[in-house]
Amino acid sequence: TQSAAPAAPAAPAAPAAPADPADVGSSCDLLVVGCGNLLRADDGVGPILVRHLWETGVPDGVRLVDGGTAGMDVSFQMRGARRVILVDACTTGEPPGTVYQVPGPAVEDLPPLSGLHTHLFRWDHALAFGRWLLGEEYPADITVYLIEAQDFDPGEPLSAPVRRAMGRVLELIRGEPAFRDAPPLVVEFTPSGYLRLDAATSRRLFPADAATLLRHGAELWMVPLHSTGNGGVLLKQRNRVGDRCVLVREVLADDLPMGAREARWDPVEGALRVRLDRHRRG
Repeated sequence: TQSAAPAAPAAPAAPAAPADPADVGSSCDLLVVGCGNLLRADDGVGPILVRHLWETGVPDGVRLVDGGTAGMDVSFQMRGARRVILVDACTTGEPPGTVYQVPGPAVEDLPPLSGLHTHLFRWDHALAFGRWLLGEEYPADITVYLIEAQDFDPGEPLSAPVRRAMGRVLELIRGEPAFRDAPPLVVEFTPSGYLRLDAATSRRLFPADAATLLRHGAELWMVPLHSTGNGGVLLKQRNRVGDRCVLVREVLADDLPMGAREARWDPVEGALRVRLDRHRRG
């Protein structure tokens, strides 16, 4: 994390598991690196963003790296990546939560490698060291998202403006071709009034098997809860594989659909948004 001159603002729109050593240097469509210190409030926005991506799942062509703990290994991870996105906090004096999108040409003026230390390893150090290390294998397509921080107090959570800004950056990342071209998540409404989710989706999005159900226009929203003690509904295991089903008949009443529907995770709202019609992406 560092002080930096403002760049052009971006359009609104437990740490992640470290990359498997066997994957280091393997090719991928998109590498997302979150830099920062998880123990210093807003300074941890990069690793926390990577954690959100990991928990909600990413396509096969996307690789995630927690740059808060990986240090110089971030540079090794860049080998074979066709596109790289780095996310870090910054302090420029602008309002907290301001998002800066720094495109490739703007990151050409990088710091010297002299005096580099693993405990002071920032996004620009990762790029400088990566360029020196990889040479011609250094990725040509790199974007950096910097989020203006408000609070660096040890042990504190993300501040509200930084948390909202992280949601906007998550949406920008999920709009990348590596995500857009991935097959959509599909759920199924049953004749008995239940919504069925596969085991992997249930574990990833609803680890406590509890959710709140809300009707929003042409969508059903499922918001994860820590337990059903807060008035939520229970996701019941329906087979040995671990698929889950949740009763939605009471929420949707007479407008209960049947069959498969597309769904997507909304990181800003913290909800799985399920379409009630049969619209398909074109």
